Amino acid sequence: MAEAMMLKENELQSFEERKKYVITVVGCGRMGLSTACLFSEAGFQVICLDSDPYIVSQIIKGTSPFAEQGLSQVLKRNLKENHISATTEFKEAIPKSDVIIVAVNISVNEKKQPDYSNIEGSCKNIGINMKRGTLVIIESTLGPTITETLVKETLEASSGLKAGVDFGLAYSPIRATVGRTLRDMTEYSKIVAGINRQSTRAAKAVLKTIVKGKLVEVPNFRTAEAAKIFENIYRDVNISLANEFAVYCEMAGIDYFQAQKAANTQPFCHLLKPGIVSGHMPKDSFLLLDEATDISVKLRMPMLARNINDNMIKHAFRLVKSALRSCDKPVRRSRISVLGVSYRANVKEARDSLVPELVNILKRMGAKVNVFDPYFTYKEMRSLGYDAEPSFDKTVEGADCILIAVGHNRFKRLSLAKISAIMKKPSAIVDLAHIVNPARAMKEGFIYRGLGRGVWKK
Repeated sequence: MAEAMMLKENELQSFEERKKYVITVVGCGRMGLSTACLFSEAGFQVICLDSDPYIVSQIIKGTSPFAEQGLSQVLKRNLKENHISATTEFKEAIPKSDVIIVAVNISVNEKKQPDYSNIEGSCKNIGINMKRGTLVIIESTLGPTITETLVKETLEASSGLKAGVDFGLAYSPIRATVGRTLRDMTEYSKIVAGINRQSTRAAKAVLKTIVKGKLVEVPNFRTAEAAKIFENIYRDVNISLANEFAVYCEMAGIDYFQAQKAANTQPFCHLLKPGIVSGHMPKDSFLLLDEATDISVKLRMPMLARNINDNMIKHAFRLVKSALRSCDKPVRRSRISVLGVSYRANVKEARDSLVPELVNILKRMGAKVNVFDPYFTYKEMRSLGYDAEPSFDKTVEGADCILIAVGHNRFKRLSLAKISAIMKKPSAIVDLAHIVNPARAMKEGFIYRGLGRGVWKK
């Protein structure tokens, strides 16, 4: 069996070849566990390594800690076939590993500065336990220069080995969306860069076993890191433009979505939907801004987009205040039912959601706020710190205002007539997720406000 760092692109084409290699995935959050399951499905022996004992215990039981389509089934199948295992111990997993994939989460602190301590600690523990000939593939989203500096230097210092000579080193960021990670990781093209030509070849040989899409080779780590961050900032900037247009449309008596649909019939116009930007996208902007500051480059557009999108929480509050004022009610002492806590529609993932910030603003202004999300149990909602009721009907009963924060499909099927019958009159709907037809809402007697919906001005 060849050392993993010396693999050629045309190797690992059969299950017989793959089963000889052990892959350890460091950081088995949603993306890391999905990666581990795909490699075990491809025939490798896979070790899931995570510092969280709860995640490891769930994996060992064959239960995915994350609500992700198809993930539990793949995990159970490969546990049964002894293709996958889990541990919290670096000294147990790393010495056995031929390939190490690092998928730890990178956070941003309160000052909007990147915190790379997770990946630095992981790389130190990997280096201490790593054998010569190992291939290390970094999949975490990083600011440009971090792989070639912090990651490489930490691995070398802790192992006493040299990257590109004694072990292979490659960078290949994850491209996947919560709720469809297995599909996206398989079907999307995947960017890859190595510290040298051999590391790139070896990484491509490994990644080809799970990626049906194209492997996009770029010349160096910085380019790969930048490409991943550029993708997300591109979307962030375009949503900020949509948000600016949406606020204008509200005041001008225009329905943004009708204007958007008409404008997008021009082949080079691709206006996005406005909304509150949650999840990892805001974080990625700060990873780039931090690197730009280090080389004295002022990136104005990403920072402006961040400011615009962050301010949409305050704008959402203004819509609630406007709706209640039209009901001759103050925000103070009003009962507001917030629908949805996930960071995006149709997924069970509250991490990085901005709904808590919105709820806190409403509470600070004296409102009584109950929250409901069909993806979370009553007990889970309470554990997340929300005031909640056991059912949807109890949540909206006697409410002065419904605030739709997340556009779950379940909310698209709500009966406005039934809701109106149990709410306190006059009642309001504020739709941030653009799922309620304004005309229908007003026909049912609601005071209506919607992000980008200027129809109520007419």
